[in-house]
Amino acid sequence: MKNVSILVPETAVIEAVADPHYMFNAVNQFLVASGKEPLFNVKLVGVAKDVKLNNSLFTVHTDCQLEDVKKTDLIFIPALSGDMAHAVSLNKNLVPWIVDQYIGGAEVASLCLGAFLLASTGLLNGKKCSTHWGFANEFRGMFPDVELVDGSIITEEHRIYSSGGANSYWNLLLYLVEKYTDRDTAILASKYFAIDIDRESQAAFMMFKGQKEHDDEEILQAQEFIEENYQDRLTVDQLADKFAIGKRSFERRFRKATNNTVIEYAQRVKIEAAKRSFETSRKNITEVMFDVGYTDTKAFRTIFKRHTGLTPIEYRNKYHKQVA
Repeated sequence: MKNVSILVPETAVIEAVADPHYMFNAVNQFLVASGKEPLFNVKLVGVAKDVKLNNSLFTVHTDCQLEDVKKTDLIFIPALSGDMAHAVSLNKNLVPWIVDQYIGGAEVASLCLGAFLLASTGLLNGKKCSTHWGFANEFRGMFPDVELVDGSIITEEHRIYSSGGANSYWNLLLYLVEKYTDRDTAILASKYFAIDIDRESQAAFMMFKGQKEHDDEEILQAQEFIEENYQDRLTVDQLADKFAIGKRSFERRFRKATNNTVIEYAQRVKIEAAKRSFETSRKNITEVMFDVGYTDTKAFRTIFKRHTGLTPIEYRNKYHKQVA
């Protein structure tokens, strides 16, 4: 029997508490139906007996409190809501228990923005992690010693797991079901919950808004210039000259401020413009490619897939909105 502890932090997203509870209890039912013994002992664990969520809209009744759980096999840290720094501070009393259980052999899995609480334990320092793409910059700012993997659905390293944004945590749940049971049971669960079992990237859902939460005014102006002139072929030399900064200094400052090289940033701006065009216009692939400043079809396709996980035609077919 595997002991599964689902933490109920303050500010937790209620679905991220309920869904792993539902999943692993359902898998127990699948196992019993196939003539096997149930495998998971699933408990909701919190600091208090009752935890109020969503401004007291919901109350979660925990099965036990931290001090009652001397040893567990798998810990789920649900997604948090609201201001992340505040949410982490509110739940700092969970950190020693998580660390102690990990040292004692437990595996730890964060769901979506639960990565912020997991990272606050220090267990992720020097390791890879996934979280919601929309909070990537904030996460990097708060936890510079953690290697955030952009666009990844699942990361796994040294008994620590994390998942990407929003509903992508279902893929981590399936991954762990397969690890603890077998492929057939995971496939059954994927069909029951209508989940794409092998989805590996959240890149198709990512929207590039530019990393502008910094105080380097000249780099901010350079970003805005790139975004306003994305159709043009801009070089690092041109941009450095325009803003009267030495090339090496410009490249260093740009990367420090945006977490991208100048070329990467320009590519992401172009691809974001291409995505919007595919979603809202009737233009074909070649027209969109030229509109955003590419002339090589192979290069455009390669860069587009690198940033979205889909080819241009796959993206258009998936997200195109019929224009009246």
